[in-house]
Amino acid sequence: MPTESAGEPRRVHLTAEGPALIEGPVELVTDDGTVLRCDRFQVAVCLCRRSKIYPLCDTSHRRRRRTG
Repeated sequence: MPTESAGEPRRVHLTAEGPALIEGPVELVTDDGTVLRCDRFQVAVCLCRRSKIYPLCDTSHRRRRRTG
């Protein structure tokens, strides 16, 4: 696992209608204190809360129809 220097920020890409894409590896901490360790080079974090594997994205946001 690569080590990070204190001066390098983690990059997060916010998408218009999808997940937040975080350059990995990362550790995600949920409301109940559960720690998810993700070793992938990029991790998709759900922002719509429709994901069955929340806080990770399962593309559930794609099933929503846009109005207007």
